[in-house]
Amino acid sequence: MNTLKNKGRWIRLVLKYFGILLVFMCAPVFANECVSYKITPKITISVPTWTKEVVQPLEPMNLWHGNVVATMVDNYDIVADITSVEDGFCVGIKQVDAEIGYSNFLVQVDIRHVPNTCSYDAVLAHEDQHIREYLSVIDDFQVGLHNALYSAADSVMPIFVYNSSDIDMAIEEINNKIQSHPEMVIIKQKIKADEEIRNKRIDKNDNGDMLKKCFI
Repeated sequence: MNTLKNKGRWIRLVLKYFGILLVFMCAPVFANECVSYKITPKITISVPTWTKEVVQPLEPMNLWHGNVVATMVDNYDIVADITSVEDGFCVGIKQVDAEIGYSNFLVQVDIRHVPNTCSYDAVLAHEDQHIREYLSVIDDFQVGLHNALYSAADSVMPIFVYNSSDIDMAIEEINNKIQSHPEMVIIKQKIKADEEIRNKRIDKNDNGDMLKKCFI
């Protein structure tokens, strides 16, 4: 009797693991079927509406230069192409609407410069130059960003899911694949490098004459 029970348990275990194995064997097959549903993604890129905030920290700063903290955002809204297939759904990319650029500039001016005075306005004018350069960086990289985003989106194959409840998870995975794509990583590194070059050039070319006149 025990032998029959053990034998029955063994058979159930074999069938259970065979079923699991079958699922994993079939999943790639279904995923391969999704390749035929891939379409050319449409790409749109916009820049966010930015704001500027000026503050004066209580701790002493450089009297001759303020500071700008730029907040850059890159948001990707994926418009999915969802195709119902026999065993589930193929989730691909129809369109990517991206928002890439600076959303906020926090300008810090030394507290020794009283607002609306000559020295305060001179420091603020210098920091406004930095803000203009930040904005020009994004303008100059628009073509590069578009090309990088298109390459990233076009490289992502449709993802197969069994249940409609997993579609959102597939879209999130697509988003992660786009952001981690080498071309997107490289273009962001180039933007950061160009930011640094332009900001250093502004400081190098500013001899402080405008501010010095305020103390004569």
